[in-house]
Amino acid sequence: MVKVSIGITIYNVEEYLRGCLESVSNQTFKDFEVIMVDDGSTDNSFNICQEYVAKDNRFKLIHQSNKGKGQAGAKNTCLKYMKGEYVTWIDSDDIVDNNYLERLLEVQAKTGADIVRCVKKHIRGNDVYFIIKAFYDNIYKMYKSKDEIIEPSKLDLLLDALDSHLVAIEFWGTLIPRRLYKGIALSQGVIHEDQGNKFKLYLRSKKNAILLEELYGYRIREGSIMHSSEGKSSLDKELYDLQVCTFNWNKLMYYVDIANYKVKEIREAYIQKLDKQSAEINLNEEDKKIYREAVDKYKQKLKRYWNM
Repeated sequence: MVKVSIGITIYNVEEYLRGCLESVSNQTFKDFEVIMVDDGSTDNSFNICQEYVAKDNRFKLIHQSNKGKGQAGAKNTCLKYMKGEYVTWIDSDDIVDNNYLERLLEVQAKTGADIVRCVKKHIRGNDVYFIIKAFYDNIYKMYKSKDEIIEPSKLDLLLDALDSHLVAIEFWGTLIPRRLYKGIALSQGVIHEDQGNKFKLYLRSKKNAILLEELYGYRIREGSIMHSSEGKSSLDKELYDLQVCTFNWNKLMYYVDIANYKVKEIREAYIQKLDKQSAEINLNEEDKKIYREAVDKYKQKLKRYWNM
């Protein structure tokens, strides 16, 4: 059995795809397979993938028509073909350091963690931006340690789905045993699908680790899925984002309730997140009032449902 399955979902990224696949080819750790799912690209992405399949038998390509199921749908296809002991995901416009797999596996062996995460750096055009010092200072303060590896609790990681204080809710940059995916289908057709899915794996994990090394290069670009609300007014964008986030947060609460894990704490954190969301919104005064009324109405609905 191969050690690591790398999942790469692809849709119209020909400008960046070779850079991504080259960073995978150049890994210092060699025992891996790459499952590429082309989700109906209309540019040259599929042909670029074929080039790598032709020259490296570790690369495997599946083509499917785009059915509007988003990256989660393509990830579900990847999971059907993966055979590795571990799974990691790399977005097709991102790149990873040459020792990305090597370091994640070393941390897993050292800590015995089920799920191991690294830290990202940002790529914009040809420039690389490293994470600001304040992020690390906050982590060190939280864990009262200057170690390069921290071991957050399951509760910390579930709460990250609400406020992203650890930047650990995304699938990219993470090494996860394939056994944890057994019986799990990622919810499809929604934006921010990481936020609405990864917590399912944290609920199954017994121990987790975050390596504070910036091994993953996350590309910031126009035209990505994160810009799907363009054309809306500022208020409409914020209300839409609130709708998407609460949809995913409600899924989190559903699974937390089923698992009966720290239900009271996570419910309280959810309400606090809504309060913070309402207080920090960047709108004019008239739109702020409308937004806050929407949040308050939703918050009261949750409290009635939970008998809080």
